[in-house]
Amino acid sequence: MPQEQYFSSKPADDGSLRTIPVRLAGRDVEVLTAGGVFSPGHVDAGTQVLLDEVPEPPASGHLLDLGSGWGPVAITLGFESPDATVWAVDVNERALDLVRRNARRLGLVNVNAAMPDDVPDDVRFAAIWSNPPIRIGKAELHALLRRWLPRLDVGATAWLVVQKHLGSDSLQRWLAEEFGDGWTVARAASSKGFRILTVTRDA
Repeated sequence: MPQEQYFSSKPADDGSLRTIPVRLAGRDVEVLTAGGVFSPGHVDAGTQVLLDEVPEPPASGHLLDLGSGWGPVAITLGFESPDATVWAVDVNERALDLVRRNARRLGLVNVNAAMPDDVPDDVRFAAIWSNPPIRIGKAELHALLRRWLPRLDVGATAWLVVQKHLGSDSLQRWLAEEFGDGWTVARAASSKGFRILTVTRDA
């Protein structure tokens, strides 16, 4: 998978945009995508499993879509929790531009698309939903999770979808070892070759 999908592609020009139909948060909508982002033609299988398996998000507070791509998770959070502030975080400028365009198209005023360093340091998250970029490599993935998971509120949970054959079980073991006391790491579901892992900051 091209590294271009994870790192800073320039925003797509209007001629490169395509419109695709998707179903998100129980709604049939049309969104903009473009080449150079993850899964530009559809909601990828892992993200779909995540969206099918997670419970309803918190109604308020800050919610994080980590590794947003063009925005299927952020859009879902925006629809389902209109009183929450949704952060769509990615390192790909093209992806963030698409999230902004899609939020505007769909009237989602509560979705913020941001580079990692643009999220204020004092923001804490009531939930994190993520299809993390496993293919960036173990060291980079671990650094990503070390950065964001500690920003969960007490009692809040991160929901991560990981393909089984790409190391979901070893990632679960690493999470349990890395976070240890004060955290609960579990496998919440398995579907279509994917695991849903949860990481909860205990009360």
